Amino acid sequence: MLQNKVTELLNSALEEDGSLFLIDFSISTDNRIKVVIDGDEGVTVQDCIKISRAIEHNLDRDEVDFALEVASAGATAPLVLPRQYKKNLGRKMEVKTPDDTIEGNLTEVTEEGIILEWKAREPKPIGKGKVTVRKKQEIDFSDIKEAKVILKF
Repeated sequence: MLQNKVTELLNSALEEDGSLFLIDFSISTDNRIKVVIDGDEGVTVQDCIKISRAIEHNLDRDEVDFALEVASAGATAPLVLPRQYKKNLGRKMEVKTPDDTIEGNLTEVTEEGIILEWKAREPKPIGKGKVTVRKKQEIDFSDIKEAKVILKF
């Protein structure tokens, strides 16, 4: 019953702000509610407060005792939804597939997957030495085991 009520309140709050979307939602056996959200333009503290209030103010603590946590996905959290890739266009990413780990700049997001580009040093076709070449790889969403944005400081 609590699960249904919280799901309804959460969906309603997310619909009010079309730029926010759900990443993870769980309720433990001791009624600890955890909501993880992301947004097309990122997530602010105010966004988390807004979602938290939309849930908390519509539940009766006399009826059920609960703890509520609303958080953003975090800068180092793996991307889980195709929608998250679009806001990270142009950023450097590490993508793990079943066969390989690729680091490159996210240059395009399609309906089926992503395109990464990077530069690599390879031996010259003729003679000694190396040459810098531009590489490009298309990766289907179904082939991505984990994808993270690489932060620069």
